[in-house]
Amino acid sequence: MDQERLSLLALHFVPGIGDFLIKQLVSYCGSAQDVFKLSEGKLLKIPNVGGVTVAALKSADPFDLAEKELRKAERHDTKLLFYYDSEYPARLKQFDDCPSLLYVKGDVNLNTSRTAGIVGTRQATPYGKEMVEQIVRDLVPLQTMIISGLAYGIDIHAHKEALKNNLPTLGVMGSGIDVIYPALHKEVAKRMMENGGLATENPFGAKPDAHNFPARNRIISAMSDVLIVVEAAEKGGALITAEIANSYNKDVFAIPGAVGQTFSEGCNKLIKINKAHLMTSVKDIEYIMNWKSEGPIEEQVTQLDLNLFDQDERVVVDILKEKKTPIMIDELSRRTAISPSVLASLLLSLEFKNVVKSLPGKMYKLNKH
Repeated sequence: MDQERLSLLALHFVPGIGDFLIKQLVSYCGSAQDVFKLSEGKLLKIPNVGGVTVAALKSADPFDLAEKELRKAERHDTKLLFYYDSEYPARLKQFDDCPSLLYVKGDVNLNTSRTAGIVGTRQATPYGKEMVEQIVRDLVPLQTMIISGLAYGIDIHAHKEALKNNLPTLGVMGSGIDVIYPALHKEVAKRMMENGGLATENPFGAKPDAHNFPARNRIISAMSDVLIVVEAAEKGGALITAEIANSYNKDVFAIPGAVGQTFSEGCNKLIKINKAHLMTSVKDIEYIMNWKSEGPIEEQVTQLDLNLFDQDERVVVDILKEKKTPIMIDELSRRTAISPSVLASLLLSLEFKNVVKSLPGKMYKLNKH
């Protein structure tokens, strides 16, 4: 890790400063390194910075802790994504309360073209599980990443169904990435590494304390194009997640349930007070979100005649065909060993040939044929 990134990481170990102040300090100073180099007098002129914070910034402790955290990240094969990184989820970045640092593990594209959060009670009924199975199965043609919180009940069932249907799935945690909670879900979390992964804003070793979960829920809400509440009591985490999603102007969908059933009360209430669309099938999402089926990638590429492309174009098409999900230009550049400037021109040429489709966030996928 270069000195700038180490300095960014060190800022997260300065007592008394959070995500907002970290972003503010870097913005004022121009870089994380300059935050630590700035004189005490100049630091004190920055809004919300007092003497205690300045003293903490001048201590060696943040860098010692950052170096230890970096070694843990390497040991646990975990990627540290800062707010300023191109791979940082664009959906999350647009909100002021987004984390300034994410710990990410697995083979997951955080900027995939479509995402759906699925949340609900920890005491899922057979009806709730059946609805999750139907929803995930019907999202397969839409190539949607499933996001949830790895918790008991609806959450873990959503992750399992995504794995079963070969859809990428992301578990957002309320603990350190090395602290799988509940522990019973370690095996599912391990399987998620192959098609999806885990993400958290909490440092290594962080326990699953109660206050971490509402914060975790805001990440699920922000990263979901649509949030689907399957079963929920009148009060609880799923309703908090839906409330946050509404505050982010996200489309919330709720599965209606029988009157008088405890875990239908929350969904029915969301629908009644117009805080969720009534959802009976994925067709409701397709209609409201104007989502169209992408069709299986394998079928899309079978008619491509690779003899029509030059050598570099073939390499790009082969990788897009192998990846099966949208890929960022930076990753394409790494995997093809083609410089970003040359690759951008090459991708534009493939777009003109109607072979490649450009997506927001400098992402690309194979077009239909």
